[in-house]
Amino acid sequence: MPIYMDRHDVSKEVTAEIVAELHQKDLKIQHRFNCKGLTYWFDDKRKTAFCLVEAPNKAAIKEMHDQAHGEVPHRIIEVDNAIVESFLGRIEDPEKSQKTELNIINDPAFRVIMVVGVKPSSFRKVLDEKVNLLIKEQNSEIIKSLSCHDGRLVKINQDHFLISFDSVTNAIKCALEIQLNFKKNFNTNHDSPVKLKMSLNGGVPVDEKEGFFENTIKTAQSYYDLVVGKMVLSTEVKELYESENSNNSIASDSFVTLNPSEEKFLKDLVNFTEKEWCNPTLNIRDFTQYFGYSKSKLYRKIITLTGKSPNIFLKDYRLTKALQLLNKKDLNVSEVAFETGFNSLAYFSKCFQESFGILPSQYLKSRFL
Repeated sequence: MPIYMDRHDVSKEVTAEIVAELHQKDLKIQHRFNCKGLTYWFDDKRKTAFCLVEAPNKAAIKEMHDQAHGEVPHRIIEVDNAIVESFLGRIEDPEKSQKTELNIINDPAFRVIMVVGVKPSSFRKVLDEKVNLLIKEQNSEIIKSLSCHDGRLVKINQDHFLISFDSVTNAIKCALEIQLNFKKNFNTNHDSPVKLKMSLNGGVPVDEKEGFFENTIKTAQSYYDLVVGKMVLSTEVKELYESENSNNSIASDSFVTLNPSEEKFLKDLVNFTEKEWCNPTLNIRDFTQYFGYSKSKLYRKIITLTGKSPNIFLKDYRLTKALQLLNKKDLNVSEVAFETGFNSLAYFSKCFQESFGILPSQYLKSRFL
């Protein structure tokens, strides 16, 4: 049977003990609905509870909750148990730490998501065996650091890792250690053969999006891909770290923090660009109309966040999409150029080479070696 996670937004009066009681009520009648309650998470600070249930469908879970205690979930999504475990660390109730009937679980589902990667400083170095060896060595150092700080490796992508942390403090300490090790091992000026980038964002597994931790991952990925700065934090992660550490601040030269208005602007920018980027007629006028900004205001906001003008931002966004398509090896260079909104193959090749230091045809050929 499929496995689902549901979200309950509870009142201020609800405690961990009450949630444990509700979980036990589910377990007592679950057989009547062909369900199996696996475990739950409760966040007393955010007043959210998440249940992991094996069930024939979403309706069965709603009926079980309704009959057991009346707390019908606000949202249910289907999940993969391996993915749940990689993010949250378990897929069943932990062993009882005390011999109590309720087995109260004080484990919020809030997690800090880190995106971290070491890349060649230029695509000219993609085929350089020494540079690739350096990247592998540094990736090994990253794995060691996350292991020392209780991080869980969720996914290995082509040029970065996706990591989950239960603790905000551990996530920040791990990030700072990775950053320090990188500085020790590599010259961090413009002549360095490799570059390090990190981003950290926090969130819960089920929100308004359908995917598991979808909003949190998407935001962390946008920080990693778009925001200028070697290490980028969300405001929430920074504030939680300072709260957990008696208001001790992180060294300001170690990271970039986006304020809430910048976070909202970046989210809106990414959503609009994702929707329209492949339209060959898309231009900056469309962005100004969407945001209701003057051209100069749009320029200031985008360049502050990304270090790029709006035109360069759009061009680089399309080139990144082109790179992803080339990596899939399903399309030739000409098809990729027109698929990503470039009207001219020659102009696409010129932009690609200026950005990545290699012609798209050469890059595509290297992917088959």
